Amino acid sequence: MPLNRKLKTAVVGVGYLGVFHAEKYAALPNSELVAVVDVDRERAESVAKRLGTRAFASHHEIVDMVDAVSIAVPTQSHHQVAIDFLGRGVHVLLEKPMTTTLDEADDLIRISEETGAVLQIGHLERFNPVVQALDGILTEPRFIESVRIAPFKPRGTDVNVVLDLMIHDIDIIQDIIRSPIKRIDSIGAPVFTEEEDIANARIQFENGCVANVTASRISMKSERRMRIFQPDAYITLDFQNKKLAVFRKGSGEMFPGVPNVTIDQRDLGQGDVLQAEIESFLAAAAGGGKPVVTGEDGRRALETALLINRKL
Repeated sequence: MPLNRKLKTAVVGVGYLGVFHAEKYAALPNSELVAVVDVDRERAESVAKRLGTRAFASHHEIVDMVDAVSIAVPTQSHHQVAIDFLGRGVHVLLEKPMTTTLDEADDLIRISEETGAVLQIGHLERFNPVVQALDGILTEPRFIESVRIAPFKPRGTDVNVVLDLMIHDIDIIQDIIRSPIKRIDSIGAPVFTEEEDIANARIQFENGCVANVTASRISMKSERRMRIFQPDAYITLDFQNKKLAVFRKGSGEMFPGVPNVTIDQRDLGQGDVLQAEIESFLAAAAGGGKPVVTGEDGRRALETALLINRKL
């Protein structure tokens, strides 16, 4: 498929997140947004009218109309909706968590491979400039501490906080470490919902690295930070404000017994992370390349999240 060809695109599920996907597809030059789908027909029609496209109440009605689609329906429906598109060779950007079970994830990966359709998982933080700026900085991380907290919102409560929020950091950490997991300990508690709304996990990897990961959706403020410690540096990442700082041991001493420290601080600008994700997806779909976040990546993060849940 030529890279300059406009792809016929659609979004299935135009709730809080899906509507943003639809807006990006409608604006990008290599995309023609041909449909939005939602079981709430009135919502779909409202979004379609605003973006100059067509509204449908069932994804079955558009399978043969599109080249690529974002799926932002409740997690329990991810597997069945994605199968219907992947099985017809339609490229899929599937929101996280990938599926509810590993068997479902394996099924999607298999079908994607059989039909040649791109399967990209919506781990949005991979496209955050602070994550991309780590290239060339990371050497041998030994300890990672991440905190992802947010005020309570009713959306996303079809899953617990591990699958809702923590899975972002799980994906980043495993992409950084690339070592099998040796041990997981976790604790959590439901507060506003019947699922865990706050959780902490300690993940020990075979290579010796340890990650301490906290997520909460019942906090008074929003914060998305990570600290990475390695033999030559201490790195801080602020995902929310797109800032990164690297602290290294310099030459000489600040005063007797205390080494000088060099500080490299970077303000990477807000940018548009969702647009970067969708542009990357469309490029993979048009060129037949491997997506940045593969189905295997999504499965790996899901497997770890489910292990954490099992330990809660």
